[in-house]
Amino acid sequence: MKCPPLVPARLIRRYKRFLFDATLETGEAITGFCPNTGSMRGLTAPGSRIWLSSHDTAKRKYAHAFELIEADGTLVGVHAALANRLGREAIDAGLVADLGDYQQIAGEQRYGAKSRIDFRLSSPGRPDCYVEVKNVHFIRKPGLAEFPDTATIRGTRHLEELRQIARSGLRAVMLYVVQREDCENFAICDDLDPAYGKAFAHARAEGVEAYAVKCRITTDEIRPLAAIAMDEPRLPAV
Repeated sequence: MKCPPLVPARLIRRYKRFLFDATLETGEAITGFCPNTGSMRGLTAPGSRIWLSSHDTAKRKYAHAFELIEADGTLVGVHAALANRLGREAIDAGLVADLGDYQQIAGEQRYGAKSRIDFRLSSPGRPDCYVEVKNVHFIRKPGLAEFPDTATIRGTRHLEELRQIARSGLRAVMLYVVQREDCENFAICDDLDPAYGKAFAHARAEGVEAYAVKCRITTDEIRPLAAIAMDEPRLPAV
């Protein structure tokens, strides 16, 4: 995925989930839109070098959107909505098991009680495959990407609904797209969200598949690079 032309800046603060303040290289102080509803734990240090996309203010309230940040010696993508597009690129590139072998991929399909699945894959003679994509950028230990970085009721609901899909005999997949390259393993962060960790363990035990793909990030391009190892959960003791 090619990036639009990006403007370098220094982060002052990120606040109210959707806003950030920064200083452009010209010295101008600006407020912009942050396209990420998560905590962005570890990615909001004041003074961090960041890159912004520019937009027509006749159509949008803010002229700049937060796209990339330099953290832990690498570039990290913070635009959460790009995860679906990157997930599709990873599938098409054959990085996610055999998902690239399906003949048709449909996006944004209704499933479960209240949700829309990110992708439904289909081919004659094969059970449909439902794929939910999650954006990841959290690292505490070198080389280990983790999700979630805060409690996520919505994410837990998605796991429960994928569980129901797997029980029905269809294929259910959770795909974690890591918008950074400095990781070789992926794990569920069940200390920050025990409910999600428990739901993930039960989903895996009932046939929900899980994969993680890391991305190469530059100021010109974000590209799915390779699958990374998935640390398997253990069901909690009864």
